[in-house]
Amino acid sequence: MIKLLSGMPAGVLGLEAIGDVEEEDYRDVVMPAVEAAIAEHGKVRLVYVLGPEFDEYDDDAAWEDLKLGVRHPTSFERIAIVTDARWAGPMVRVFSVLWPGQARAFRLADLEAAKRWAADEAS
Repeated sequence: MIKLLSGMPAGVLGLEAIGDVEEEDYRDVVMPAVEAAIAEHGKVRLVYVLGPEFDEYDDDAAWEDLKLGVRHPTSFERIAIVTDARWAGPMVRVFSVLWPGQARAFRLADLEAAKRWAADEAS
């Protein structure tokens, strides 16, 4: 499941993946939140937490994630991936060249720093 995070800086969307992420999570939570952020701010600044309770994406959820990027290719201004998973840093570095915005990986202990980074003006 994906839930909205509270306590985010103004203009920053916070999401947390818990357990298995499924297609319905994108339809019911992610898409409405992203559409609302774009409508309000014109861009999306995202803090996405993959904590210790996160398990996996099902195939349909991964497809929805890809479609989201295709629908809004230039709308994601900053993406902070917050996780202790070892693959996150290298994955963000590799794929950030494909994203028009900025992306950065943070450890779970650095969630507050991730929020501040996402809220800062893009440089």
